[in-house]
Amino acid sequence: MPIDSSGRGAFIRIISYNLRKHAASAELIGLDTLYGADVLCLQEADSDLLPERVGNLRLADSTRGNRLGLAVYYNADRFATVSTTAFELKKSVHDRLFSPATERLLATKLFDKEADREVLVASFHAAPLTALNSLRRHQIKTAHAELHTLAEGIPTVMVGDFNYPIFKNNLRRRIHEMGYELSLSNARTYSRYKIFRGHFDFVTSVNMGIEDVVTLPAGASDHRAILVTTSYLD
Repeated sequence: MPIDSSGRGAFIRIISYNLRKHAASAELIGLDTLYGADVLCLQEADSDLLPERVGNLRLADSTRGNRLGLAVYYNADRFATVSTTAFELKKSVHDRLFSPATERLLATKLFDKEADREVLVASFHAAPLTALNSLRRHQIKTAHAELHTLAEGIPTVMVGDFNYPIFKNNLRRRIHEMGYELSLSNARTYSRYKIFRGHFDFVTSVNMGIEDVVTLPAGASDHRAILVTTSYLD
């Protein structure tokens, strides 16, 4: 089992990527090959077009309530799936009028065969920028509460598109009050509109040490994928 210098246990490499209406799906095998991901979390994926495998990764599950939804893949050599649960979060006006996104959180509990323990990994997609930050904070708070019902104290990581370009210090404080830590990558993850350029794709975690979060090179999506390197705290 790979151990970091502090002896905190096995590294887990998680990639999160918003595919922009599935447009960047052809890049997934390359991401797995280049970066050796243990878990791949997707947003704006077409569930009907997702393959059962992406390189060495196996599909745990995907949401079915939306045409464009969430998915989680995992390295079956290292992990076994325990359960996967999709959650509905409060809808924005955009969701209600145009393309209802009923499921914005997909959580997969994995058993790490290398570390002999469970870990909870979730893919999250907040409401679009047409919604208020207050709605997104409500979604994040609800997502963390739902994860708490599944986690039972086990290490938890939630990654995804938070659609939260400004006032991040306030968000960080609120997330800390929820018992989670917020981590951003080393470079911006969204650059389609000049006014909204910045970090959109985040990591929240509890009982996990976030070693590094790296923004990966741009592809076909308007988002850039992030690579999270994390490890168990005990």
